[in-house]
Amino acid sequence: MQFLPPITRRSTKSSRWSLNIPFVLVTIISSWPCGTAYAQSALAAPGIATVLLYNGTGTYSSDVSAVEARLNALNLTYATANTSQLDGMTETQLKAYTLLIVPGGNSITIGDNLSHDAIINIQNAVSSGLHYLGICAGGFFGGYSIYNGVDLTSGVWFNFYADEYRGIHKEPVEISFSAGGPLDIYWQDGPQLSGWGNIVGKYPDGTPAIVEGQYGSGWVILSGVHPEAPANWRTGMNFTTPLTVDLAYASTLISAALSGTSLPHF
Repeated sequence: MQFLPPITRRSTKSSRWSLNIPFVLVTIISSWPCGTAYAQSALAAPGIATVLLYNGTGTYSSDVSAVEARLNALNLTYATANTSQLDGMTETQLKAYTLLIVPGGNSITIGDNLSHDAIINIQNAVSSGLHYLGICAGGFFGGYSIYNGVDLTSGVWFNFYADEYRGIHKEPVEISFSAGGPLDIYWQDGPQLSGWGNIVGKYPDGTPAIVEGQYGSGWVILSGVHPEAPANWRTGMNFTTPLTVDLAYASTLISAALSGTSLPHF
């Protein structure tokens, strides 16, 4: 059992973009001491943190930092776990958290450096109610993979978005949604997520870029793109969507994953 401070949820909208992007931006505001977020070791009193952020082998430190910035903006406490820490966690310890986030990096390296027991513990914890947010590599890892994927998709595996096979490895991609205007979001070697869940956002070719669904009692959101990408990732690229709007949508994904809330979908 975890003992958490009370959480208040309220809906906000971007004033400039609310007419074109009628997403519900669910902001989680927590009554932590001093009203600030902070990180801690995964093994140090995990009951006071709502989110476990994986930062182990195979994750990109720059994306870990980008996700941490969104968690701090939402005033959420979180713990981080490296490879050995996640390997050492039991299903019960994992379930002390509300949400597990696996950020971008190399999904093969992530999977190959975790034990099979760790994967089983994550599966069982999510099936029992732990929520999961996978971003890019974390999206690949959340699906089925011969490289020790966590398989929250019941055997569905994911391929790269088509631009990977055109020799493009990073770019702004226009993601369309069921309601509101599209967003230009940073993409780098990310998956298209066909074959599982409800489609929240689509790539220009119509394949799923963001999906959501249940795995047992757990809520799972997978994203092939990086709305959390900071300003320096955009260098040399032309985005039609302001950085603040993409970052707000990243916060929406985190909030929805944390609360188990379904986003507008096709």
